[in-house]
Amino acid sequence: MFVNATLPALAVILAYIAGYFFYSRFLSEKVFKLRKQVITPAHSQNDGIDFVPTNRYVLFGHHYASIAGLAPMLGPAVAVIWGWLPALLWVTLGAIFIGCVHDFGSLVVSVRAKGQSIGAVAKGIIHPRARLLFHIIILFLVALAMGVFVYVIAFLFSPAPDQANAAIHFPQAVTPSFGLIVIAAIMGYLIYKKNISLKILTPIGLLLTLALIGISSYSHYGDWMNLGFVGKEGMGQSIKIWSAVLLVYALLASILPVWSLLQPRDFLNSLLLYAGMIGLFIGFFIVQPEFVAPAVRLDVEGSPGLFPFVFIIIACGAASGFHSLVASGTTARQLDKETDARFVGYGGMIGESLLGFVAVLATTAGMTDHVSWENRYANWNAIQGLGAQVGVFIQGCSRFLEGVGIPQTVGASFISVIVVSYALTSLDSATRLLRYNIEEIASFLNISWLQNRYPASLLGIAFIAFFAYYEIDGKPAGLALWALFGTTNQILAGLALLVITLYLLKRGWQWYITGIPMVLLLVVTIHAMIKGIQEFFFREGGVEWPLAIVGSLLLLLAVWLIVEAVLAVRRFKKRGVLIEDFEVEERH
Repeated sequence: MFVNATLPALAVILAYIAGYFFYSRFLSEKVFKLRKQVITPAHSQNDGIDFVPTNRYVLFGHHYASIAGLAPMLGPAVAVIWGWLPALLWVTLGAIFIGCVHDFGSLVVSVRAKGQSIGAVAKGIIHPRARLLFHIIILFLVALAMGVFVYVIAFLFSPAPDQANAAIHFPQAVTPSFGLIVIAAIMGYLIYKKNISLKILTPIGLLLTLALIGISSYSHYGDWMNLGFVGKEGMGQSIKIWSAVLLVYALLASILPVWSLLQPRDFLNSLLLYAGMIGLFIGFFIVQPEFVAPAVRLDVEGSPGLFPFVFIIIACGAASGFHSLVASGTTARQLDKETDARFVGYGGMIGESLLGFVAVLATTAGMTDHVSWENRYANWNAIQGLGAQVGVFIQGCSRFLEGVGIPQTVGASFISVIVVSYALTSLDSATRLLRYNIEEIASFLNISWLQNRYPASLLGIAFIAFFAYYEIDGKPAGLALWALFGTTNQILAGLALLVITLYLLKRGWQWYITGIPMVLLLVVTIHAMIKGIQEFFFREGGVEWPLAIVGSLLLLLAVWLIVEAVLAVRRFKKRGVLIEDFEVEERH
């Protein structure tokens, strides 16, 4: 007997509302003590390129789009193999009490450190060595994730090789995705150079984007419009061509001022997602589907086990170290008022978790029947194709949109554009973050020429290209090493919470609010990493040397950082010295 999904969905939505209106207010007023009258780095260091004061609604769209990406859809689409209940609980409670606190805290600490990244902040809070350790972990995590994102987007853009695979390829997303980029660039120019109101341009930009989606879905010239001729030589060639196009785009987005592309594109993306989410939930409550998956399923053939891996695989839907990079790397440099951090930081993570929640529903209640679900989730090996996971998510969502009268073809096109747009947003924002990271490493190593945004961006693209193009056992390096993404991401989240906890400890504030989630996250993640490394070394087919070596090095770096933090606390207890006192100036 299967459970109707309506009541659990209502309970989750109410939990999100309570988390934002009550818990985030407590964090804002009692824990981080946000102040209205302060000068944020966006004002004090305004350079018109990276530091730009931004309307909080526009910034929310940028932040939300940057953190969302593919991960909150991919993780739950895999984790539901253990049933819908564990995934639903971790996506909801993990976000409210860990992920949202992590994002909010990272943003506040960075704003008070003059817009420095979380890695640079670690230098003052823990030890100068901690800065380099953080940067190495960040470099690996971002380059790996974006290499995979490039591959998956290129996979989705490529025409299906045959009818059997048509449901997991979406070349109809090509024209709207790149059209949205052009529309956003024009909007950015008109807003910041011609002072045309955002209220006037927003509906125009949104309507043009929706028109492109409709035309691309129905046009008789669809194959031409969506560049279907790219890849006529074969799927592998198509993916390589699209990957090159995406890398060039990411390079340009990293170098250009944030107002010229990132802000308006992310804002439009967020509006598309809002429209999509509203339509999805209305359709969901009209359809009132049942969960066709079991609530809990422990006997999954070939899986590493529900605990601790459900926490690691879902990652961005509940807690993500990548978010600390976005919050402290780009968002902190655009925050107009310190009090906006609650809406942007905590609220943005609620939005991402909501996307993870939709992914749980789409892959359990969005499928037509239990037999279809069992066929798709028969065993662990059956769900390891990232492109196929995205395809299942898109098809499940299109079923919900049918509830509001949107044909499945149009619904699938609309959702695919949202998916691709968010992946592109993560790609361009992450490339900029990678550039910041490389510049900070160059500063630490005193390499002056690499502190310029042009060579730093080129080097960042080279790292991403390595994971997208270099092959290990016939697969791109990013896919071959993807098993390390979840653990590395959660390790980084735990370490960011560690930095935030030490910041609060120094001031005598309620450090345990971040300290308890930090301990839970680090214990679970290190446990998972050790189990994963054991698996890499003792696999039946022989040692997985790339995964074993890289995983061991990452574990060593994480443990080293934790030891550095323990030593920092001991120094504080002995001498009362822990961190540099960085605080933004009071607004006059």
